[in-house]
Amino acid sequence: MKNRTIFALLLAVILAVPVFAQQTVTTPATQPATTQTAAQTNTKADTATGKDPLQPEAREGFWGRVNPFARKKYVARQTEPIRDRINELDELTASNTRAIKDTDMRAQQGIQLASAKASEADQHAIEAGNKAQAAQQTAQQAHTRLNTVEQVVTNIDQYQPTTQTEILFKPGQTVLSQNAKTALDEMATPLKNQRGYVVEVQGFSSGKGQAAISTSQKMAESVVRYLALNHDIPIYRIYLVGMGNAPTPATTGDAKPKRITGGRVEVSLLKNNLEQLASTGSTPANQDQQQQK
Repeated sequence: MKNRTIFALLLAVILAVPVFAQQTVTTPATQPATTQTAAQTNTKADTATGKDPLQPEAREGFWGRVNPFARKKYVARQTEPIRDRINELDELTASNTRAIKDTDMRAQQGIQLASAKASEADQHAIEAGNKAQAAQQTAQQAHTRLNTVEQVVTNIDQYQPTTQTEILFKPGQTVLSQNAKTALDEMATPLKNQRGYVVEVQGFSSGKGQAAISTSQKMAESVVRYLALNHDIPIYRIYLVGMGNAPTPATTGDAKPKRITGGRVEVSLLKNNLEQLASTGSTPANQDQQQQK
């Protein structure tokens, strides 16, 4: 019986020693001053969470750093700061991940907007180039037309013969024959609605003196009357002269002029460059209308 009592006392002492050692380890007063000083030197800015880093235990206690008889509450009390820091790190990591995704999304949006602006700028540049090219073509056309107008204006009073018709009369006759009317129709019909032309009518008659001049004048007047009444040619475009028995000018080589027998009227059509000016004026207008379409 006595032996059992002694064994129980020894067992109670052995079980009490770990509890005492555990309590001495968790007492804050037992931490040395050097450990506290080292902890104070670490700033919050050096950690990810902005808090002071966790400090290791300065004293190891009776059982060292690992107590084989530690209780659950002791273990929970020791690991709770670690769990808190881990949770804070998880939250900080998630927050950084969200910030990175948000920054990346804004960057992508900025890149897309810049690309759209660049494409729009390229389109504007292409349109400006096309307009500049069209303006250059218009300027060239205007320059070409201006040169044509200057040339036409310079030569506006210079009429060039284009066609010539000869009307024959029998001696002493001043009335137009059917062949003469047909020849005048062929010459005058294309002149409808035209500009920049004059008709020169010269009458020649055989005979002498004033009688020949008067006869040639009457033959020429019959031609003018037919052109004005049948083809509506304005009188101001017709120049009439009675040449009498003047010799006909030589037309080839050095042949001498020949005098006529009977009566003859020469009808010459002369034109300047007004028709050319009208054609050059209508061509640029048609081109402008086609470009606008």
